[in-house]
Amino acid sequence: MSDIRRILLLSTSTVFGGRYLDYAEAEVRNFFVGTRRILFVPFALHDHGRYTAQVHKALTAFGLELSSLHEASDRRKAVEDAEAIFIGGGNTFRLLKALHDSDLLTPIRRRVLDGMPYMGSSAGSNVAGATIKTTNDMPIVEPASFEALGLVPFQINPHYLDPDPGSTHMGETREERIVQFLEENETPVVGLREGAMLRIENGSAELKGSAGARIFRRGHEPLEMALGTKLNEIFRAV
Repeated sequence: MSDIRRILLLSTSTVFGGRYLDYAEAEVRNFFVGTRRILFVPFALHDHGRYTAQVHKALTAFGLELSSLHEASDRRKAVEDAEAIFIGGGNTFRLLKALHDSDLLTPIRRRVLDGMPYMGSSAGSNVAGATIKTTNDMPIVEPASFEALGLVPFQINPHYLDPDPGSTHMGETREERIVQFLEENETPVVGLREGAMLRIENGSAELKGSAGARIFRRGHEPLEMALGTKLNEIFRAV
């Protein structure tokens, strides 16, 4: 059976000096060619209406139409009927709790595996992995579990920051925290720097955007991933 997943995972929605989704405009436009209307999931932020308005402004400028899941009278049916879905960033714990509470993980997962285009940004990229254990966020709410969508066979760490050799900060670096995750878990972690994105299509996953990434695997040194790298060359299956 062929792999028909179409997934675009953004490290962030905004990079320094730009507006919302500016840095990803060309990729987003290309990814959604043939798609007219996108279902937006605003649950990672508290003010769903304001968040939706911000995303609506950006995506309509790209020639796309938008509806928001928070306005749907039947959320499961909205997912089942959607042409494409975009899960935005914010707090990953709040987002995942909302997805669990509305029983949306299974219908979203099924639709994406059946070929519905999925775009995630920050928290929306986090939940594409099997769990949210590599999020940077505070657990401001408690979801039923850390189980997420499981659309890709690796964890995501958006907004990845490289260790600063000149820093006097004595807390753990992002790298150290990911290494701690791998002491307890075997799933590889992809650290996406600001401006990086992963596009998964036709059974292949390619690093795109304006910044590179790092791959962390248990028992291996971190691996630098340059733009254009195919994760398939590193993982047996993506």
